[in-house]
Amino acid sequence: MTFADHNRGQAPIEQLLRQGAQALAEAGVENPRREARLLLQHALGLTAEQMLALSPRSEVDQACYLDWVARRTQHEPFAYITGQKGFWTLDLAVSSASLVPRGDTETLVSCVLDHFPDRDAPLSVLDLGTGTGCILLAVLSEYKQAWGMGVDISPQAAALAAGNAARCGLGGRAAFIAGSWTDALAPETRFDLVLSNPPYIPTRDLAELMPEVRNHEPVRALDGGQDGLDAYRLLCTDLPARLTPNGLGVFEIGIGQEADLRALAAENHLDVAEVRPDFEGISRAVVMRHQPI
Repeated sequence: MTFADHNRGQAPIEQLLRQGAQALAEAGVENPRREARLLLQHALGLTAEQMLALSPRSEVDQACYLDWVARRTQHEPFAYITGQKGFWTLDLAVSSASLVPRGDTETLVSCVLDHFPDRDAPLSVLDLGTGTGCILLAVLSEYKQAWGMGVDISPQAAALAAGNAARCGLGGRAAFIAGSWTDALAPETRFDLVLSNPPYIPTRDLAELMPEVRNHEPVRALDGGQDGLDAYRLLCTDLPARLTPNGLGVFEIGIGQEADLRALAAENHLDVAEVRPDFEGISRAVVMRHQPI
């Protein structure tokens, strides 16, 4: 009998939390007590404050919670189960069509804010491999006169991003298309800002990823080819033709990839204006501008 096969109906909160934490701990999920509580909170549709206000002996409906704990014991990402994830100041819908937004990726947004200090600038923004649309939408939320386009090879991801734009009240300034990088764009189309969090995990390293990532997130959004640089070769080659004269490209990179990105930038007449670390001190965002020949 699986955890989800237990009797349905109502049960006390303290019992559900105890059973959930035990099941998650046995499955090897980190922080099982915290995750059990958060799963119950989301399953009941409560805020953290509302959850705290309930008595541990309060009886609540357990069906959804039991299903969610069973899914989490299979190491399905928490965000896929609840269907939502916070990024920057936004509450985004997520699905298995794209990667779960990571806090490290917010480093790109902080770079943009520092390199374009005028928040009223009417920036044109391109986000390649947009996924949930998290980076583009975070930037648009900070620049009220900006507009942007997100591109993803997955039609499901592009549709998810479009839904998030509407969800965040940014649908009027963001458009999303399904395509391979810039292939769907007219050759003369240029942008003030080109963003990307491309696949950058070397193929040989995919098997070593944690099960939440390896078994559930889309491989196409992770696999960067033999050395993890396939997408960057395309992006750096194309970037000079896509930037306006004062435009910038801001790309996320993986651990140990800074030197390779600097070399690719130099090969394509791109000047690296900054490499910014994430909160753990790992080089995470590369800022580039075009240097005319």
